[in-house]
Amino acid sequence: MLVGFPPGGGADIVARQLTPKLGELLGQQVVIDNRGGASDNLLLEMLPKAVPDGYTLMMTTPAVTVNPALYPKLGYDTLRDFTLIRLVASTAYLLVVHPDVPAKSVQELIALAKAKPRQLNYSSGGNGAAAHLADELFRSMCGIEIVHVPYKCVAPALVAPIGSEVQLTFSSQPSTIPHMKDGRLRALGITSARRSVFTPDIPTIAEAGVPGHEKTAWYGARHRAHPGAGDCPAQS
Repeated sequence: MLVGFPPGGGADIVARQLTPKLGELLGQQVVIDNRGGASDNLLLEMLPKAVPDGYTLMMTTPAVTVNPALYPKLGYDTLRDFTLIRLVASTAYLLVVHPDVPAKSVQELIALAKAKPRQLNYSSGGNGAAAHLADELFRSMCGIEIVHVPYKCVAPALVAPIGSEVQLTFSSQPSTIPHMKDGRLRALGITSARRSVFTPDIPTIAEAGVPGHEKTAWYGARHRAHPGAGDCPAQS
């Protein structure tokens, strides 16, 4: 199971929840291979070159649909080179800030950003990453100027606000909630249309004062496309 992010990111957490059961169904161990970087492009270029027997899988993210619009030259064709097996999970993003940021709500953060244009920085796992798009949607809808600081992958992008390298970020629930519980990050809002059962006290960004705001991410399993894809054990 190829994962284009280091351990601890949302895709990695979902993959590690999936693979034990998948191993039971296949009758053999499923090994996770983390290879982060380049917005999943490294692994998306690798997967079509794998032996087409259905035993090399990849946990994909929205990057597989976004990258063709961002990069003029890719070593793969999203529609031709892969077979989607199944949607595995979906998640919303939490808008989180370092505890020292003097904003206790979405509206207070917007007011702070307007009072200090381009003085607040936000992190993401790279240009075009789903969290980057969530940030840009928020920035555009609120009419604020905050500076994007792209990192190589999700894990350091989440560490950045914890260590005060940036003031805020959008990050998936699986990787963010533990840091909220430890008091290292403060959540102001969630990007889903409704509040999450996992964080029921966190308002949606829409109800916190940005009507119409919504952004979710998904995780899906896929493998290399080939004529006999329907007969592959993993496809079944």
